[in-house]
Amino acid sequence: MSNQRASARWVVVVIFFFFMLLHQTDKLMIGSLQVQISEDFNITNTQWGLVNSGALIVATVLYPIWGYLYDHYARAKLLSLASFVWGATTWLNAIVKSFGGFLVTRASTGIDDSSYPGLYTLIADYFGPHARGKVYGILQLAQSIGYLLGMVLALMVAPAIGGWRSVFYITGSLGLVIALLIFLFVKEMPRGKAEPEFENMAEMQTFKFSWAEAREIFRKKTMWFVFLQGFAGVFPWNVITYFFFAYLEKERGYDPDGILLTMTPVILILAGGYFLGGLLGDAAFKRSNKGRIVVSSVGVLMGAIFMYFAMATPVEAKNQFFVLMCLAALFMPLSSANVIATVYDVTVPEVRATAQAVEYFVENAGAAFAPILTGLIADMYDLKTAILLICTVAWGLCFFFYLGAIFTIDKDSHDLRAQMAERAKAA
Repeated sequence: MSNQRASARWVVVVIFFFFMLLHQTDKLMIGSLQVQISEDFNITNTQWGLVNSGALIVATVLYPIWGYLYDHYARAKLLSLASFVWGATTWLNAIVKSFGGFLVTRASTGIDDSSYPGLYTLIADYFGPHARGKVYGILQLAQSIGYLLGMVLALMVAPAIGGWRSVFYITGSLGLVIALLIFLFVKEMPRGKAEPEFENMAEMQTFKFSWAEAREIFRKKTMWFVFLQGFAGVFPWNVITYFFFAYLEKERGYDPDGILLTMTPVILILAGGYFLGGLLGDAAFKRSNKGRIVVSSVGVLMGAIFMYFAMATPVEAKNQFFVLMCLAALFMPLSSANVIATVYDVTVPEVRATAQAVEYFVENAGAAFAPILTGLIADMYDLKTAILLICTVAWGLCFFFYLGAIFTIDKDSHDLRAQMAERAKAA
């Protein structure tokens, strides 16, 4: 690979990193703003859950549409459009003055939340199978750092500059800037370009979307286990994102400074866990097709165990709670980059965005209702019960689904490599 091409692909990684960083900041900081916004509109936990479920439902419905568009048209330009939509809808969310208006405009922010399959598939055409996990891990660092940045904006910046609406104006404006950067500097790449079978080819054949290949997604047994773990696995993330800060403040007695001092190290460790998961997954994948699945299964199991013990820690034992949360944060994200890479380890290039979109659709089809479910349980009992129950049950199910995938991944991965080899030979 030429130095020029290598530099160009890392420029794309940098731009996408900042896209994800700022987009996740905008998306996730609402969890840290729960108390401020709830007091502003005088709403309950159940109504708060409805606010967040609205955006998730919109994203869920649009995943198949985004996936279809990404497999048919230029992904770079569509990502630029998604970033523009992010900026515009966040501005609208800041402008409205009634709870009804806030509910509707917050739901509209889900339009761009379903745009990630195009980003990941474009990266898959810049980097080969043995490097994708690391690159996805680098990109997903942005999710946790964005969570941390959102926390800082919510707890420190918002009170100083006029409240939560002001920070929405900031993040919405940044979305418009990122849209321009993607439009100008991110170039499209032929689908399948980074597959090892085509590595030394001067001319790439064009792979176009095929309904026959799209149907093959559902004939791969590994994908069914991916779908099942996705359905269960996103529940905890939505619960933690939208309710954990209120739990720390209301039930563990932390003030804003205490939340910041406790959660900053936890989130930084969480960020490192994304990259560590991708790194370990790539290393394990080089030894065995099962490698990414093994890393993922260890991550969800240990994450569930440490989360349980952290939540069961007495309120006065703050140091013990902190240590256990740090350990949970290290293991929780190990599976994330590996799930994305596994989807691309078993699907052909021209339907990867569709495959990823279907996986996200299945995830959000259930998890979109996680905030509502959490709010209902919290209003019936307390936030601790809601968070603990949903997280431990969901991650326990994920562990068993990963065990199933261990028995199917070899065949599905081998079938893809054989299909790519046949295409390369026919070219």
